[in-house]
Amino acid sequence: MRMLQRLRESNRCLIGTWVKIPALETVELLARAGFDFVVADMEHSPMTLESTYRAVVVAQGLGMHALVRVPDAGGSHLQRVLDTGADGILVPHVTGPDDAGRAMNGMLFPPRGGRGLGTTSRAGAWGLDSTADYVRRGDEETLRIPQLEDLSALEQATEILDTPGLNAAFLGMGDLTMSTGLAADDPLLQRHTGELLEAARARNVPLGTACRDAAAARQAAERGFSFVMIGNDAGIFGTAAAAIRRDAAVSHP
Repeated sequence: MRMLQRLRESNRCLIGTWVKIPALETVELLARAGFDFVVADMEHSPMTLESTYRAVVVAQGLGMHALVRVPDAGGSHLQRVLDTGADGILVPHVTGPDDAGRAMNGMLFPPRGGRGLGTTSRAGAWGLDSTADYVRRGDEETLRIPQLEDLSALEQATEILDTPGLNAAFLGMGDLTMSTGLAADDPLLQRHTGELLEAARARNVPLGTACRDAAAARQAAERGFSFVMIGNDAGIFGTAAAAIRRDAAVSHP
C-alpha cells in the first residue's frame, strides 16, 4: 500500500522522521523501531541523489514509506527524485499558488503537467511495467506536498490547497517562526494553523508537520495532523549518545 492510500484510509496519525545521515544502517534501525515513514532530506543534509535513492529503496523494502524533500522549489530535482520510486516529494518554501502550480506541473504527466516519461527508471520497474501503469502510479499514487513555511503561504493557504494535482500539504513551523520572529504559540500563527487544518480537512487533504518530541507529536495528532515527523536520525542518535555519556559520568573520589 502506498502512503497516499494509507493516509486516506488510516484512523491514526502516521509517525516518521527526517533522514539526514547518508547511511543505510540508520534507515534499517528506524524501520525496526516501527516508524511508519522516513523523509530523505536533500535540503538540509549531505544526502545526495544516490544516497537518497538507496534510502528510498531500503526503507520501502523494510516496510516503511519513503518521502523525499528536494533542495528547493525550483523544480530541477523533481524528475530524478520521482524516478527513484519514492512515495512522494516535499517541496520547500512554497510561498503561494504560483509556486504550488509550478511544483505540481513538474510532478504530473501530460496533459495535466510536464513530467517527462521515464519508464526505464525504478518508478517504472526498470521498464518491466506497462507505460500505462507507470503513468497511473505517478499521477494517482504519488504524494505531491508543498511546504507552507512562510506567512504569505499561510495567508494564501486555501488557494494553495486548491492547486490542481496537490494531494497533501505540510506546515513548516520552524522556518515560519524564524521568518516571522514569532513563537510557535503566538496567537497569529495558531490562528493560521487552525485555519489551515480546517481548510485541509474540508478538502480531504492530509496535512503534516514536524515536531521536536513525542509529546508534541501527540498534540499535533490530536489537533488533526495526518502525518508527523519527530526529530531526525542525527538528532535521535546525538540525544541518546549525550544522555548515555551524561549518565555515565563518574567523579574520582
